Amino acid sequence: MGNPWEKIDLSDYENHMSLDSVFQLQTMNQMMKEQFYAYPVKSVMILGIAGGNGLEHINRQTIDKVYGVDINESYLNACKVRYPKLQGIFETIHADLTKSTKALPCADLIIANLFIEYIGYECFLKVVEQVEAKYVSCIIQVNTDLSFVSDSPYIHTFDRLQEVHHQMEEEALIHVMSKAGYKKMEHRERNLPNGKKLVRIDFSC
Repeated sequence: MGNPWEKIDLSDYENHMSLDSVFQLQTMNQMMKEQFYAYPVKSVMILGIAGGNGLEHINRQTIDKVYGVDINESYLNACKVRYPKLQGIFETIHADLTKSTKALPCADLIIANLFIEYIGYECFLKVVEQVEAKYVSCIIQVNTDLSFVSDSPYIHTFDRLQEVHHQMEEEALIHVMSKAGYKKMEHRERNLPNGKKLVRIDFSC
């Protein structure tokens, strides 16, 4: 049947994420602005880039290369249309990272926001080892209830995500990253309107 992310319409995803009751698109946008410039890097790889939320914060004078990785090719095409100012430094990579990481080049910084949940710790570890990034910045979602998808008119768009979803725990992520030689550097939290929260955890090797 394929990965469910290949079938989710970008407008449904973004409309859901930007609802006042969810407010994840807006919150992650500001968190990404901080992620881009937290460390002295020239190249950035964004895993699960979707429609490119946050790319408007890229300063070409500071960052030389941006890789956008996603399993959904239509998402990547939308990124290229939306951000023509990044032409020449922005490269898209269409890949299913649960099957292979060989398409990934090296980069100074990996950004993985609400992404590890959909490939699991061990697959993510293979990604990190392939990219050989100096810094890794992750955002995971902490749930206050049993549902990892917030209630909204679009909720049934995400019904199949439970097939690929892995519940995230900060300490488990820290342990996995330590196996690759990375140490935790930063921890920041942002509360969301529905009681959930986004937790940013940064690592360096």
